[in-house]
Parts: sequence; structure tokens; C-alpha cells
Amino acid sequence: MHNPYVSVVIPIFNEEENILILWERLSRVLHENFPNPDRGWEVVFTDDGSRDGSLEMLRAIAEEEPRVSVVEFNRNYGQHSAIFGAFSIVAGEVIVTLDADLQNPPEEIPKLVAKIDEGFDVVGGWRQGRMHNDSLFRTLPSKIVNAVTRKTTGVALNDYGCMLRAYRREIVDAMLQCKERSSFIPALANSFAKRITEVPVAHSERAAGESKYGIWKLINLQFDLLTGFSLLPLQMLSVLGVVIALLGFLLFIGLVVYRFLHPEGTAQGVFTLFAILFFFVGAQFVAFGLLGEYIGRIYQEVRDRPRFVVKRIHKQL
Repeated sequence: MHNPYVSVVIPIFNEEENILILWERLSRVLHENFPNPDRGWEVVFTDDGSRDGSLEMLRAIAEEEPRVSVVEFNRNYGQHSAIFGAFSIVAGEVIVTLDADLQNPPEEIPKLVAKIDEGFDVVGGWRQGRMHNDSLFRTLPSKIVNAVTRKTTGVALNDYGCMLRAYRREIVDAMLQCKERSSFIPALANSFAKRITEVPVAHSERAAGESKYGIWKLINLQFDLLTGFSLLPLQMLSVLGVVIALLGFLLFIGLVVYRFLHPEGTAQGVFTLFAILFFFVGAQFVAFGLLGEYIGRIYQEVRDRPRFVVKRIHKQL
């Protein structure tokens, strides 16, 4: 029996409204584009602690299709942990990640695999027409994340937020050796890849259900990027400290000069001094917050708790 050439990884969390149409479209694409056993396929779903009927639907698919496996988590751990759970059992030479909401069509998968066949290690999807399908609340944070990721990784891709991506097997194996709890897979993959590119892919409105990425998860993702892939925030704190110290010294000199020139007016500047003091105090709290974020993540890592717990794997024997 040949190992599959393409493995499609899909994290699932409360997606019962999308699963059947997703599987119908995905299976058609895979059957049409990878019919040869030498370039076969598999699909690995990860049920990330769904509380609806998603797991039962996935198990039914796996019972009918031997090339489908379902990794069942004991609770919800988040999208990236769910992807790592599937990565741990995939057998393909090319691994494609795909969201279950059908905003990135499964029909685009052959386009990414073709780029991998050209010799690239990582191929990202670049969502086209997103401004017409997503609100400003979704697109603006995405632009910020993309800008921060380009700065921290040094890889100038347009769309790090698109989960429709393809990786060579050796890139996935390298990522599996990384044990940190908080990680952003597209950025992590780039740190091991030599040839990276992206291709335009279609983008649609969510087929059904609600997005699982709220404002807090987006903020947390931003901290993952800042603290997980760069020391830039700590370096910027040092620069900010020097600048504030210099401004404080210049202010002191200015106040001394002002007092000699206008001795009767020194009391009038007390509110200005309070404003400057509040600015310095605010800057200190920002610094403490960033330092605390790093220390908190160090604490999480040294405890060495598992990233996720697999309850069972559903697959035809």
C-alpha cells in the first residue's frame, strides 16, 4: 500500500453546519486531482473539543472512507494545537492545511500542491476579494498581524492569516520538534523553509456558523507573534527607556532655566509636570506588561505540560 502524497489537515470546532458540504467538495477535488495511487491522498480531521454533532459526523465519514482519520481531543485547545495534533499522524509528502468554514475553497488545493512540485518548501494562500466578504473588524486586525509577522520573521508575504497553506514533509517534521505551547504555524514554518512563496486563492463568505476568532484571540495571536518570534519588544523598551531618560534630563534643564528667568511663574507649570509624570508612569506600566508577557510564557514553557491530549483516533483498521 502506497503512502499518500497529499495529506489535508482540517481543524474542527463546532462546525456541524459545514462538515457535509465541506467533505462533498473536498472529496470531489481529491478524487479528480489525485487519482493515481502513487500520488494518493488522505484527510485528517481534528475534533478540537466540539460540543455539537461535529464529532459524530466526522466519525461517520471515517467509517465510510478509509483514507480519512479523525483525531479526537479531550477538550478544546485552539486551532493551532488542533493542526499540530493532525500533523503528528499525517503520512503525506505534502501537507495542506484548510479551515472548515469554506471561506477558502477546497478547489484551490491543487494550485498549492503544484507550487510545491515546483520546488518550494512552503506555499501560502493569498486571499483575493476579502474586502468584499469580511468586515473592517476582521480585515483591520489581519493587516496588523500581517505587518507584525513580516517584521518579526523577515519574510515579506502578503497574507499570513490565510490557513490554506501547503508544506513539505520535512518542514512539518521540523515544526513537530518545537515544543513551545504558544506558536503561530505560518511564521514557525518560515523559520525552517528555504523557498517560500504564496499564490492567489479565492475567498468567500463563511458558509454557515460563526467565526471562532474573536477580538481576544486576535490579541493573543498578536502577543504570540511578538513574544514567540522576536526580541524586538524588549529591545524597543530599552530604546524607549533611553529616550524617556533623555527627555526627562532636557525637561529638568528647561525647568531650571525657566525658574531663573521667570521665578514667579514656576508654580503655574505644576499641571504640566503631572501630565509628564503620568506619561512616564504609563510608559513604565507598558514596559512591565511586556516583561510580564515574556515571563508568563517562560513560566508556561518550564512547566512542560502537553500541548494537547488526544482522547482517541478514529480510523478504519
